[in-house]
Amino acid sequence: MSEQVHREAPAARAESPAAVRVAHRKLVLTAMMATILITAIEGTIVATVMPQLVGALGGFDLFSWVFTAYLLTQGVTIPIYGRLADLYGRKLMLLICIGLFLVGSVACGFAWSMLSLVCFRVVQGTGAGGLIPLSQTIVGDIYTPAERARLQGWLSTIWAMGSIVGPLLGAFLVAYTVWPMVFWINVPIGVIAAALVVLWLHENVQQRRHRIDYLGSLLLMMGTGVLMFALVQATHLRPAALATLVGASLALLVLFFLHERRSPEPMLPLTLLRNRVVAGANLTCFALGAIIIGGTAFLSLYVQGVMGRSALIAGIVLTTPSVTWSIGSTLGGWLMLRTSYRVTAAVGVAPLLLGCFLLVLLDPSRGPLFAGLGATFVGVGMGLTNNTFTVAIQGSVGWAQRGMATSTMSFTRIIGQALGAALFGGTINAELTRAGAGAGIVDRIMDPALRRTIAAADLAPLTNAIAIGLHDVYLITTALALVMLAASFFLPPGLNPHNGAATR
Repeated sequence: MSEQVHREAPAARAESPAAVRVAHRKLVLTAMMATILITAIEGTIVATVMPQLVGALGGFDLFSWVFTAYLLTQGVTIPIYGRLADLYGRKLMLLICIGLFLVGSVACGFAWSMLSLVCFRVVQGTGAGGLIPLSQTIVGDIYTPAERARLQGWLSTIWAMGSIVGPLLGAFLVAYTVWPMVFWINVPIGVIAAALVVLWLHENVQQRRHRIDYLGSLLLMMGTGVLMFALVQATHLRPAALATLVGASLALLVLFFLHERRSPEPMLPLTLLRNRVVAGANLTCFALGAIIIGGTAFLSLYVQGVMGRSALIAGIVLTTPSVTWSIGSTLGGWLMLRTSYRVTAAVGVAPLLLGCFLLVLLDPSRGPLFAGLGATFVGVGMGLTNNTFTVAIQGSVGWAQRGMATSTMSFTRIIGQALGAALFGGTINAELTRAGAGAGIVDRIMDPALRRTIAAADLAPLTNAIAIGLHDVYLITTALALVMLAASFFLPPGLNPHNGAATR
């Protein structure tokens, strides 16, 4: 077997400058798994230890910004890293991202106030923006399309493990060490990943002068940043302020697209969006991002707020889609090798639709097992569809556009999550307002001790209002699953990891 690995589908014949000996590919893959692992852990570990952070640093009024600052900077930098990786190589950009993430992690552990912690989370989020998409892109560079179908399932399993382990690890570290360890645990893993990349990933990127699209980058970051801020803070903003921010973001994004049409080296090549596989993948990931929020995050509100079950029971229910996501990814890899991307994506929507439909049928009398069953099918469907479109999109473009194409999927998924959180939160708040609920009532209902202070006659209409609002949420997620089914037909018929070209 050749010592250097690069075999690409006919649809993406551009030669890759990535060169990895066959014996060393597993070491590079290990590094990619490590970067995905620390990103997944970081997404869940901090929420577990926030009470300790507030107790140590104060500044409860900035509580939400610990998450918002990280999410905003992570989201707006994803497409920037994707394009820069196409221009200057994946290795350089991934090492920069790991460096920023680790510097931010170390600094977070030395935070002396909540404001300083928020500032250091900005640094951390700036690095996190490139970790997952660049890791997926590198795997796409050094493995063949058929191998990617199997390996993307492994990467999904690592992500699922990190998401599950994060809260448990956070609780353990706070109980037996000091709270800065919640951030410093990233450092040894990140250093090992960086060392493996330096030693075993070699790229021979063509050295030529690039005209970096600074204005396009600025417009994209401002437009998406303002939009994400508006969506994340939607429940705290007045309607006029929210409308103003959304309008400003749309104006900035229109200017961005107008500028990109004239730029010699655009930050987001518009020809990429005309690729039907890329278009379908991004539409799918946008809808999938919203479904992730509705089918997982808001499910705890039903289990605790409506059913009156404990946080432990809600946590167990919420782990099921993370586990079954990896199962769906593995099934997707097996199926797409034997059929096609289109068939696998369409089949993947079936359990997703079933899960959403079961959540529509949720009733307090059905219990948490029924909720967990719905979440199980949602997880399988998410794994099948996300994995399929990731492999398809990487095979549909050449090396020079693979970083941007992969990054757009992560970016649209985060935008979908932010929009879903705002839309679903607004739906539930509207029902609570109609029920005459006061401010902070959901917090009281979710807390078992405070819940017992609410008279039964007052509690029933409130939980009913939450149930009605969540019923509407799951009707919306079902409609989004149908959008994903339509998007699966963007994939050309007969295209799969083996042939690399559509059978028309």
